[in-house]
Amino acid sequence: MTAKRPLNVVKIRKMKQQKEPLTMITAYDYPSAKLAEEAGIDLILVGDSLGNVVLGYDSTIPVTLDDMVYHSRATARGAGNTFIVADMPFMTYHGSIDETLRGVRRLMQEGHAHAVKMEGGLEIASAVKAIVQAGVPVLGHIGLTPQSVNMIGGYRVQGKDAEDAKRLMNEAKALEEAGAFAVVLELVAEETAAAISRELSIPTIGIGAGRGCDGQVLVFHDVVKYASPYMEKRFVKTFADIGSQIRGGIEDYVNEVKRGAFPAENHVFKADEGVGESLDSLYGGGRSEEKSAHPGAGTSDKKKVGAQA
Repeated sequence: MTAKRPLNVVKIRKMKQQKEPLTMITAYDYPSAKLAEEAGIDLILVGDSLGNVVLGYDSTIPVTLDDMVYHSRATARGAGNTFIVADMPFMTYHGSIDETLRGVRRLMQEGHAHAVKMEGGLEIASAVKAIVQAGVPVLGHIGLTPQSVNMIGGYRVQGKDAEDAKRLMNEAKALEEAGAFAVVLELVAEETAAAISRELSIPTIGIGAGRGCDGQVLVFHDVVKYASPYMEKRFVKTFADIGSQIRGGIEDYVNEVKRGAFPAENHVFKADEGVGESLDSLYGGGRSEEKSAHPGAGTSDKKKVGAQA
């Protein structure tokens, strides 16, 4: 695990020119970010997918700006040498430019992100341009856009026919022209994604968009199967089954405590010699069972005898 320096937008574009694939993974907290950095990941996305995999929502829509700031800040603490992109959550960049920039400012200043990600194409191009002009790198996101899932009719592959492919091409070009440093293509037909990647001078990062993209991104919890139950996805490859290992480890812990196997001799701390006897002396450890059960009985009897005398 050698120390590395974080990428910047110039290096990211250069990687496309040199045909070096970009690797990106989501992370939402300190330990997952630290592990991702140690593994050599190029970019970390603090995605609003945390709504699904961390907060237990059924979509990304309930995720708030406060949620994103909180998780981005924790992620940044774990990956100080990695380029971190934070998602702009639902409806935080469709109002006034001033309102949009306030959200961006929070993600950068409070969340310690290096860039922000925004879903959409032509309709957000002006907002992307304003953010870039303010000095903040923007990662675009087209294809399946989870924040708009209710508008696009569910989780459907995009760009399968010529008309839809042309729409995606126009959106990608609009984002490039607005100043985005790269574009995520999610759940896009492979041929369409490859054509967009060839046409753009900025990198494309695919998730379920085939082999023609300039990089790939996956959700941390999908890569290591950290979920229960885990739902298989065609466009995802799992590289470890951490969920089963965690569950099994906790089951072993429960069983050992129940049968008295934990803590064992090697898990306890011993007092200095003689401390046990001192404690017994101080707290009456040598009393008989009867005296322990009735601590005042002997004293009362003596008082009665004395009175009779």
